Amino acid sequence: MTNDLSDAQLERYARHVILDEVGEEGQLKLLASRVLVIGAGGLGSPALLYLAAAGVGTLGIVDHDVVDVTNLQRQIIHADDTVGEAKVRSAAERIESLNPEIEVIEHRARFTAANAMDLVSDYDLVVDGSDNFAARYLTNDACYLARKPLVSAALVRFEGQLSTYKAYAANAEGENFPCYRCLFPTPPDPNLVLRCDTVGIFGAVAGVMGTLQAVEALKELLGLGTGMAGRLLLFDALDQTFRTIRTRRDPECPLCGDHPRITAPQAD
Repeated sequence: MTNDLSDAQLERYARHVILDEVGEEGQLKLLASRVLVIGAGGLGSPALLYLAAAGVGTLGIVDHDVVDVTNLQRQIIHADDTVGEAKVRSAAERIESLNPEIEVIEHRARFTAANAMDLVSDYDLVVDGSDNFAARYLTNDACYLARKPLVSAALVRFEGQLSTYKAYAANAEGENFPCYRCLFPTPPDPNLVLRCDTVGIFGAVAGVMGTLQAVEALKELLGLGTGMAGRLLLFDALDQTFRTIRTRRDPECPLCGDHPRITAPQAD
């Protein structure tokens, strides 16, 4: 990492640099950071765009899918002329047009138990924009075992939720933060899970939650403010309300509890 921003970088990131909480040192830190985004969909799209615009130097994108016309209602990193293209390629092209100095690493693959640790271990922080419980459990496990902060969000219809998981760290009272499994010990009955492709999603809700993920990721990278670890944010677009719930570590958690039984990522 260089000790100074170039003149071009000072101009591009001027509105960051004049923030006392960020400054030139903070911007240099962002440029040296590596963030993995799982899913280039409704959540990943705004998260990737804002992380790239902010100058996060290396962005890894994991997605096995291709762009479909039904994605365009909310997956704003893609465009009509990229329908049929791999999502990782479409996203990388958009990021390059937004900020050419960002390095994008395309992982065109499913996020699985076989590759989770290798992928996560190569980055400083993970943003989970997946759309299923199996991937969320996998991501949670891999991030905990690799000691990487995880900014996770989920959404359906008009609602969204967000939290940061780093159960390997403690709060000001010395209590370890919870992991995803502490809050959601078991996946729900698949027949009862509401999916966007069957019940719909209000497109802009994805924008709200994905942008909040970018905010949290940038705060974690810079060590700013109060993070969402130990708290769960709930958003209701119909009432335009945000509600925050305090969350705690479960001592019986099979991953981060007093007697852990999970030693490798599992999809449950």
